[in-house]
Amino acid sequence: MMGHGLWGGCCSGILGGIGSLGIVGSILNLVLSVGLIIGLVIFLVWAVRRLGAEPKRNIANSSMENTLQSPLDILKLRYAKGEITQQEYQEMSKAIQ
Repeated sequence: MMGHGLWGGCCSGILGGIGSLGIVGSILNLVLSVGLIIGLVIFLVWAVRRLGAEPKRNIANSSMENTLQSPLDILKLRYAKGEITQQEYQEMSKAIQ
């Protein structure tokens, strides 16, 4: 008896042998293959977004804030940004000096 494969002959039985599930096996194979491809695409999209999601910094603000050394410089920057009023700026600059 010459068998092909582990579970039986080439075309034995109604569904094509014990190891083969026939039409059910084909559908299951299709569903698993499509699911694997969709999962791989989702993973790749997630990975690309994750790698490209580095925080964007405003170069002008970050370089300006990195060079600040004195409290007066910080106060000037806050006034220039509009975070404090002119009166608050004058009061705070008097307190600093």
